[in-house]
Amino acid sequence: MRLSRLWRHLRFAPWQTRRAFPQSTLGAIARAIREAEQSHGSEIRFAVEGALDLPELWRGLGARERAIEVFSHLHVWDTEYNDGVLIYLLLAEHDVEIVADRGLRERVSAAQWEQVCRGMEALLRQGRFEAAALHGVAEVSRLLALHTPARSGEKRNELPDWPVVLRM
Repeated sequence: MRLSRLWRHLRFAPWQTRRAFPQSTLGAIARAIREAEQSHGSEIRFAVEGALDLPELWRGLGARERAIEVFSHLHVWDTEYNDGVLIYLLLAEHDVEIVADRGLRERVSAAQWEQVCRGMEALLRQGRFEAAALHGVAEVSRLLALHTPARSGEKRNELPDWPVVLRM
């Protein structure tokens, strides 16, 4: 474990997450998800976490592994068409991970998800947290609209639109 990574997480305070993602920003993300899901047949969840705990850091847990844990914990996999997508932000590292359920793996490439992550990370490094989140929701929705168009007459909303803030 690198000391710089350990230090970055241990000094990250919960107030920093609340400052970066106040209620107004969380509301904007929820509205963006609700509106975006009208243009495709998939489900989006958004989760932000300030920092990892010492035991997680000690065992070498990375952002990708943590995103997969959160994907499972939030039951993003539990949709009728296996088409849930999690956008996960780890603020202490300005790292973004996108985890897509098995119904989407063959449709959207890892490189396409990665491109969305890199765009969000660039905005995070500039301190533009709301812009990063809204950019991510818009770009994920754009990809989903191409690959999973809305089903006619179906208005499902299987997953909550409100973002999850972990460990506040």
